[in-house]
Amino acid sequence: MATRSRIGYQLKDGSVVSVYHHWDGYPTGLGAHLVAHYSDIDDVRELIDGGDLSTCIREEGPEYYADRGETDVEPQLSISHDEFVSLTDECTGEYAYVFVNGTWTCYDVHESKYISLYDEVKV
Repeated sequence: MATRSRIGYQLKDGSVVSVYHHWDGYPTGLGAHLVAHYSDIDDVRELIDGGDLSTCIREEGPEYYADRGETDVEPQLSISHDEFVSLTDECTGEYAYVFVNGTWTCYDVHESKYISLYDEVKV
């Protein structure tokens, strides 16, 4: 069973550029992977620029839908954090991850609360 999520980064004006992520979106899965492997904004942007993902938790690197020939999988811009959370909910996403000022935030969409991601993944 998939744990859907969205991954994004926040721009200076507070808007969020994000993509859909299909598998293992829970904090100890995707969250831990993001914290361990994507701590630099350039790396985060490169990940997001590839578009929607089946998963980025692979030794071979991210598995993008575009690489499988799918279309309409480009990153999306949300004007506000609330719009980003709504976009996550619309894709039945359970968690919304945003890279802000060098750190990841994790929002539990169903519980409507932030999770202390760095405590959760024991970094």
